[in-house]
Amino acid sequence: MKYSIFGESHGPAIGVVLEGVPPGLALSLDAIRFDLSRRAPGQSALSTARQEADEPQILSGVFEGKTTGAPLCAVIENTDARSGDYAKTKDLARPGHADYPAHVRYAGFNDYRGGGHFSGRLTAPLVFAGGVAKQLLAQKGVSVGAHISTVYGINDDPLEDWESLRACAAKPFPVLNDDKGAEMQEAILEAKNEQDSVGGAIECAVFGLPPGLGAPDFGCNAEGVFSQHLFAVPAVKAVAFGAGTAFALMRGSEANDPLYVDGDGSIRAEQNCAGGVNGGITNGMPLVFEVTLRPTPSIARRQFTVDLAKHENAELELTGRHDPCVVHRAVPVIEAAAALAACELMGI
Repeated sequence: MKYSIFGESHGPAIGVVLEGVPPGLALSLDAIRFDLSRRAPGQSALSTARQEADEPQILSGVFEGKTTGAPLCAVIENTDARSGDYAKTKDLARPGHADYPAHVRYAGFNDYRGGGHFSGRLTAPLVFAGGVAKQLLAQKGVSVGAHISTVYGINDDPLEDWESLRACAAKPFPVLNDDKGAEMQEAILEAKNEQDSVGGAIECAVFGLPPGLGAPDFGCNAEGVFSQHLFAVPAVKAVAFGAGTAFALMRGSEANDPLYVDGDGSIRAEQNCAGGVNGGITNGMPLVFEVTLRPTPSIARRQFTVDLAKHENAELELTGRHDPCVVHRAVPVIEAAAALAACELMGI
């Protein structure tokens, strides 16, 4: 199954085309709507004030509630774009954004409004695609869940099991420890009041993947497959599996995962430092990773930049509606990317 996302932040609509969707899947649009609502803007002071219904319209690939096997195309209308917010700064490359490299790559013809195709707005159709992937995985006994692990140095409790992650999905601020979540929200609002933004991280796990998927080689490596999907999500700047960067603080006796035979005859690891992958191949433990997301680059403070039309130094003051932190809205996006990666790994 392959997917292609189209549209721009301030265009008439955004959407996705999924090719290779197996026929006969009884597609639950309600489940997809739920994930889209978790990602949607305008729900609190922690997010941009942009209001979008994010109601998907399926144009092809579904008939009488089931997938047909033909390309599945879904579109989501943009109904609350304010393009005028970007008119005065269209030639000023926003620091931290893709404006300058996009200007070079597309010879200045790219849509600059709201970041165009590079906008986080394009994660809505990604969540739709991931929703389809989740339902296909469920048929194989595979589930995906995530939570906010860090915001601006404030850490949530570590992941324990699938049930705790499933409970997180129903929360407007998806953390395991609500007290820590309250501290994170205070940090976000403090940054917002200071015309700034904060970053953070999301921990995600895929449960039920069988051992033996992947390969040590380029292109088939399990960690590589997941990383390719995850780095396509705007704002993701780092991906770490299992203990991740903490491996640098360990000895081998601490980092190794002693094996044992479980009560049902399965081979398990006492720990899961490897994050469910050894040698590029799944080992049957939950595939666990953490992604780091940068602070939202759109901030209201005065910044130095370059005028691309005049090719000279300039200053920039942004107006408009922006997220002081994207981490809480990105949780279903990371789940979607992980679900699509898991489908690729399983050959769905």
